[in-house]
Amino acid sequence: MRNAIEHAGAEVDVTLGITQDGFYVADDGPGIPPTKRTRVFETGYTTDEDGIGFGLSIVQQIVTGHRWEIQVTKSSSGGAQFEITSVDFADWLFASHPWLLQERRVWW
Repeated sequence: MRNAIEHAGAEVDVTLGITQDGFYVADDGPGIPPTKRTRVFETGYTTDEDGIGFGLSIVQQIVTGHRWEIQVTKSSSGGAQFEITSVDFADWLFASHPWLLQERRVWW
C-alpha cells in the first residue's frame, strides 16, 4: 500500500479483494504501463530517484515462496492491480465467511 501512496499520492484509494483462487490489491492511481509490468518485480528496478527497487521484488519472492503466482494488471478504475493467484483457500473458509468475497476499500 505504501507503493500506491508513494506513486499516486495521499488521495489514492486502495482496494483489497478476494477471488476464488487468490486475492488482489488495486488502486485508482495512474497505473503501470503494460511495457513496465514485468520489470516492476526486478530487483533494483525503480522509477523513484530515492527508491532502491527492492519492495516488489521482495513481494514476488514471498508469493513464489508460497507457490502462488503474481501479476500486474490494470484495475477497474485504471490504476495498478496486483493479482495473487493459486492460493489454496479451504472451501470452509468461504462457506463460513462469505463476507470475505466482498471487496474492501482501505484508507491509509
